Amino acid sequence: MGRPRQKVDERLRVAGIEEFGGAVGALEVPNPRTLREREVLIAVKTAGVGNWDDIVRAGDWDVGRTPPMALGVEAAGVVAAVGAEVEDWSVGDEVLTHPVPLVDQGTWAPWLIAEAALLAPKPADVSWERAGAFPVPALTAIQVLDESLRLTPGEQLLVNGAGSVTGGLIVAFASLRGIHVLATAGAASRERVIRAGAGTVIDHHDPDWAAQVLEATAGRGVDAAANAARGGTASALAAVRDGGRLATITSDPPDAERGVRIASVYVRPDAAQLEVASQALAGGRLEFELGASFPLSQADAALARAVAGRGGAVVLDAVSD
Repeated sequence: MGRPRQKVDERLRVAGIEEFGGAVGALEVPNPRTLREREVLIAVKTAGVGNWDDIVRAGDWDVGRTPPMALGVEAAGVVAAVGAEVEDWSVGDEVLTHPVPLVDQGTWAPWLIAEAALLAPKPADVSWERAGAFPVPALTAIQVLDESLRLTPGEQLLVNGAGSVTGGLIVAFASLRGIHVLATAGAASRERVIRAGAGTVIDHHDPDWAAQVLEATAGRGVDAAANAARGGTASALAAVRDGGRLATITSDPPDAERGVRIASVYVRPDAAQLEVASQALAGGRLEFELGASFPLSQADAALARAVAGRGGAVVLDAVSD
């Protein structure tokens, strides 16, 4: 079925940019077009905000759209219409998604068109706020652990920048997999990182924190490291054993040395991974803290909060209400 009937001259008010590098603000874009066969229309309830949205704003991440455009690459909402060949989803289903490449507008909008194959069911006991801010950091964490580092139970993992939203989820998912986690974090997030599953937490403000990791591993170094802190890859590499692995989600991978395998991780959509992750969230097995919620009209403030990294996930709330 197609999208709900709307006035021909009606336009959609979204939060986004008029040009790459421009300020975030309110703008009007055309209403969602008619759905293609394998697309769905989602009434957006919440949309996540992360530092990755600032990368899109700057024009440094190609998400399939050019300005003027709504920003946002993750959301949770209710299916409002489905394309003619969509069989797995029905009107009224509650879903979450990382819908990249975008096929119409970004998620900071009341309505979102997405490929049906990129949706995952929203568990009933997960709040809209947590669901909307979950897809990108959760998928990143899983892809770091399962695809780049390929950790096995009993191995030791260092997570540098564990106080961040994504870093905290790397800790949590690794702990669920039976990995012994050492982490770096600031004092404000120390207890949260411990609750997420870290066995050892080192203050990342200490310039010699890599030496503390070596001391904690009897000089051997960890089997693998996940770097979630800008400018932290060199220290993380120093804490990895010879022949180990390092994955970074930042844009500054170090040169390889001592046989350490290095990977840069760029998140990609995966509905199956997202469903598994959201089930873990529903089961109360993940530490996932919300930091702040903003209305769509304050998307600029929400992005500033996310870029500043003041702790916890940031979400735009009640987007389609």
